[in-house]
Amino acid sequence: MGLTLERPTQAPGPAVPRPSPGSGRGSRARWVWGWAYSGILSVMLTLTVLLGYLVTGIASGTVDWTALLTSSTWSPGNLAFGGLAMIYGSAVVCVLALVLAVPVGWAAAVALSEYLPPRLARPLRLSIELLAAVPSIVYGLIGIMVIRPFVADLGDVPGGDSLLAAGIVLAVMIMPTIVAVSVDALAAVPGRYREAAYSLGLTRREVVRSAVLPQARPGMRAGVLLGLARALGEAIAVFMVIGRADDRLPESLGDVFSFLVRPGQTLTTKLAGPEPMLAGTSGPYFAALCGLGIILLTLVAVATVWGTRGSTGRAVRAPRARRSSAWLRTPKDRLTTAVRLGALLLPGALLVGMLGILLARGGAALNPVFWFTPSEGASGGGIRDQIVGTLLLLATTALIALPLGYGAGIVIGTRASAKTARVLETLTVAVGGTPTILLGLAGYVLFCTTMGWGRSWLAGAVVLVPVVIPVVALTTAGRIRSMPAEITEAALALGLTSSQYVRSVVIPYTWPATLTGLLLGLARAAGETAPLIFTATVFFGAPALPTGIVNAPVQALPTHIFTLSQDSGAPEAIAQAWGSALVLVLITAGLLSLAVFLRNRFEGARRWTT
Repeated sequence: MGLTLERPTQAPGPAVPRPSPGSGRGSRARWVWGWAYSGILSVMLTLTVLLGYLVTGIASGTVDWTALLTSSTWSPGNLAFGGLAMIYGSAVVCVLALVLAVPVGWAAAVALSEYLPPRLARPLRLSIELLAAVPSIVYGLIGIMVIRPFVADLGDVPGGDSLLAAGIVLAVMIMPTIVAVSVDALAAVPGRYREAAYSLGLTRREVVRSAVLPQARPGMRAGVLLGLARALGEAIAVFMVIGRADDRLPESLGDVFSFLVRPGQTLTTKLAGPEPMLAGTSGPYFAALCGLGIILLTLVAVATVWGTRGSTGRAVRAPRARRSSAWLRTPKDRLTTAVRLGALLLPGALLVGMLGILLARGGAALNPVFWFTPSEGASGGGIRDQIVGTLLLLATTALIALPLGYGAGIVIGTRASAKTARVLETLTVAVGGTPTILLGLAGYVLFCTTMGWGRSWLAGAVVLVPVVIPVVALTTAGRIRSMPAEITEAALALGLTSSQYVRSVVIPYTWPATLTGLLLGLARAAGETAPLIFTATVFFGAPALPTGIVNAPVQALPTHIFTLSQDSGAPEAIAQAWGSALVLVLITAGLLSLAVFLRNRFEGARRWTT
């Protein structure tokens, strides 16, 4: 007879006797839990440092919050610091991105989950996940090549730098997030809901509308808000196509649409520009920039917390009954099927088009000489030093982030109560959604200025760690929650201490998922540009491998691409930027493919039975 056991809410620490402090078991327990809690401490420390940097900066000068929130005039020479035009720009590009990405993303997710067979849905989902792993600097390059000319023709404006171009680029960037999270939400709906609906004679469209979407709606909304958090925090891709024009605000309702095709400014592009370096580390100028950082961080935190809040205790609202003519049911069902499958084609077309552009413009990357020779002058030679610098940053980031993220995931999954776990998860997600430009600015002040490191590869790796830790921690915690209850019960029955339970049961069960989370986090960190600009990299002159820590910069692919695309219009520089972009995408795709391989290889490979 089968036995079903419920997973205890606090497993297993509070339920087992704690070893005495002087015993060998006690020493091992302190070591294990000291390591695990250091992960949670790192999450708290990141938030504390970030808030401390912003609050200290605000306290170093006088911030006129009324002017910052209501005035559009930004003139440091006249001590006028109005941020309304930047807030308006951030709102406009985010709304544009959501309007373009949400309908397509939701329709594609429904098609993947409800219309396609699993053997066809899996590779299509992988292609969308690959789209999500494309570095933001590559999106910016494609925006310069494709989106800006499109907007220039559409609005008959020179250049094409505009709010509309930034909104389109952001829409492409957040669509994979919306699709991936929505597919997970749809897949979590129990199959018995669909079976009951089909048994009533409903069409597929009616089953999805009446039985599936009401259950999946909270998760799909979470995907939208997580995409919004990414759009609010994105700096580099927007920086490359928006034009960075201050004080642009429509004077009438009729100007709103005409301003869409004109240059603008957002909170992130203002912080990613040269002004944080020119403002110093104190005074009203620096305080006003920190005030913009507080506004940005608040917006991202609200979107992240709202998107990840639980739906416990809220009843799912029943769909309203709608009358439909019997003879229209079949045509409506066919039309809906065609629309949803058509929406699924768009992400695939974007991926194919993006790869086609990269292969056509970055053909130099297909030559091994380009990979293994150092650069010459501003835009000659290869990119050996940039590849070595990028791999050094990623390897150091992995060494620091893996134990911290793993420890945080173990505490969230095994040690914390349900309420505490939700709080810790929310804080972890908030760290993951923090704009990386703020991490770079805080790292610049802390490491490069206060500690006197100057540009340092170690400082760059440290500011990338908060990008990776949340992915590792949340992946590990999720894996622990999926652990069969029988395993925990068996461990308790054998009298294992909490530390023995972690070392003998939790780590062997979760390490494949943790490794997958690490590679996914590194894939995102590989494309980060904004934090490295301030802390770790130079364009030219740094050795391939640094010999120390202080004043020891490196060269890296993301900042190399960014500098080439911004500072030079020479064909050689543009060609090398595209070649570097293809190399960066190949490195990122390699990490993601390895993560997917490990996920498929180890998913279900271990059979845990009682």
